[in-house]
Amino acid sequence: MSFLIAVAALAFLMYVAYRGFSVILFAPVAAMGAVLLTDPAAVPPVFTGLFMDKMVGFVKLYFPVFLLGAVFGKVIELSGFSRSIVSAVIGLVGRQRAMLSIVLVCAILTYGGVSLFVVVFAAYPFAAEMFRQGDIPKRLIPGTIALGAFTFTMDSLPGTPQIQNIIPTTFFKTDTWAAPILGTIGAGFILLVGLTYLEWRRRQAAWAGEGYGEGHANEPEPVVGERLVHPAVALLPLVAVGVLNKVFTSLIAIHYGVTNQVSLPGLDHPLVTQVPAVAAIWAVIGALLAGILIVLLFAFRTVAARFAEGSKSAVGGALLAALNTASEYGFGAVIAALPGFLVIREALRAIPDPLVNEAISVTALAGITGSASGGMSIALAAMASQFIAGAEAAGIPGEVLHRVASMASGGMDTLPHNGAVITLLAVTGLTHRQSYGDIFVITCTKTAAVFLVIAVYYLTGLV
Repeated sequence: MSFLIAVAALAFLMYVAYRGFSVILFAPVAAMGAVLLTDPAAVPPVFTGLFMDKMVGFVKLYFPVFLLGAVFGKVIELSGFSRSIVSAVIGLVGRQRAMLSIVLVCAILTYGGVSLFVVVFAAYPFAAEMFRQGDIPKRLIPGTIALGAFTFTMDSLPGTPQIQNIIPTTFFKTDTWAAPILGTIGAGFILLVGLTYLEWRRRQAAWAGEGYGEGHANEPEPVVGERLVHPAVALLPLVAVGVLNKVFTSLIAIHYGVTNQVSLPGLDHPLVTQVPAVAAIWAVIGALLAGILIVLLFAFRTVAARFAEGSKSAVGGALLAALNTASEYGFGAVIAALPGFLVIREALRAIPDPLVNEAISVTALAGITGSASGGMSIALAAMASQFIAGAEAAGIPGEVLHRVASMASGGMDTLPHNGAVITLLAVTGLTHRQSYGDIFVITCTKTAAVFLVIAVYYLTGLV
């Protein structure tokens, strides 16, 4: 019965998210409903002492990354740099290769530090225009954007400043460049298989005589010609974020050491910080701030004219994304404390291999919460010591644990109740019934890539 209660809470959360209701509102409802059925008297203390504590703790640690990522994406958009990058990629690849063009555009923006949610808004108008011109069914746009933004550049490629690649650093004392060879191999697999699948879907539609279609919702205005900055200038902030992320990671370790202590007159006791647990977060924050300043350096007047309104939408988007993830994190923490989760955890512990154990545990919890970052945080908070002990016994480096956890989090997280999936479908004006099937295939490809990376490590020892 306890197991069924945990499953019912998950099913309820997936259902309300599928129907378009707010996860921020219904995650605590689902969590407290499970507690109510387990121990009614425990509802108030669990809500304040566990759900809210975990939710606020997540916001405390990661909200600056969400916020600066959103602001960086917004200034890239307001400056016209994103349009310049899109135009350059389309000119390089060719308009006849609409799917490849959009995947590359999303990949460049995501790997450059632009928030996944911002990438969806930035890429959609161009995707719609190119798909319309190529007479490719609009229903294939979500799968194309998902491949470019939600997969290999989110957590596979080394150095990506996305939150899914940052969270493992606090548990394994690694940096965002962990296991570069394995991450690159996994990224190549995802890109190749994903593009092959999308091209097959396009050919299927062409053979059936299906085109872009008419009467779609949320159709953007056609993209009109305008004077754009040089692509090299537009790419500079994105390159700077990647390079400075690596530089700051090294400098922080040198300057602050392992433990840092700060004494201020108004404090009762010194602030003591365990630097390895937060170094990657500090590095990404510094890199994103530098990226924002570089955009302002080249396009201050253009950005300043619309920054007041633009920053409001960026902050609102960051708050929504952070609170969605934090609320799902709180939900997962409550479920993890219930008797039903013990059944799941013990079943997972029965998996003898530490990397396979970690991959299945993280992707399962990411699927339960509908959040890559939330599910990974829960899994690592509950089981990181177990993963580390198993890896040390087998002589597996912490970098491999980092890359496997990061990639596994972005696998089954994109179930129907995932916030990014809901946002993507809403922006494109499509429904789960029309387009979720393609997103799910990309999800399965992403999940398979994790086990490919594990196999490559065991066969070659490459890191």
